[in-house]
Amino acid sequence: MGLRERKKLETARAVRQAAIDLFLARGFDDVSVAEIAAAANVSKMTVFNYFPTKEDLLFAPMEEHTEEMAAVVRDRRAGESPLAALRRHHLDRLAARDPSVGLNDTPVVVGLQRIVMTTPSLTPRLRAFLVSGETALAEALAKETDPLTARLAAAQIMAARGALLFTLHEGITAGRSADELYPEAVAAANRAYDLLERGLQL
Repeated sequence: MGLRERKKLETARAVRQAAIDLFLARGFDDVSVAEIAAAANVSKMTVFNYFPTKEDLLFAPMEEHTEEMAAVVRDRRAGESPLAALRRHHLDRLAARDPSVGLNDTPVVVGLQRIVMTTPSLTPRLRAFLVSGETALAEALAKETDPLTARLAAAQIMAARGALLFTLHEGITAGRSADELYPEAVAAANRAYDLLERGLQL
């Protein structure tokens, strides 16, 4: 990476960090782009050059993982079923305390998840992110079965994952640690995938 690219990356990181600090302190709706620019010591135009909307400051890192579930299905091991691959991936993420499955008690992660889940103005962007992930998963599954079954399966899989994530977020918000919740999280994930496998037979 050249000097110019490194400088651009450092600027983007500084802008996003400034935004995160302000969002955590005051909430998403009560922070302006001008305030973010001032905190990052850049112009308002610079903020928009890196993040075209204020929502991008929260969602851009998440949206890099839109195709993750689809990739798990596409790149699974030889002889492994789609659901077995997704189960394995989910359990691996739980073991790694990955924020994407809800088992992370880092204050910044918990705070950002709370903002995303409880700010009404962010609901359309969150919904669009979830729909994009579900659509990508359905397209990957359509290579294994008919299109309608793929869509129905993707919807059920994503709904189950969402339920698991929200359950863990509630536990962590209530003061329980990720390590304390881990055994329950593994048991819950296995139960969810057992139900999916019996129902979907995929």
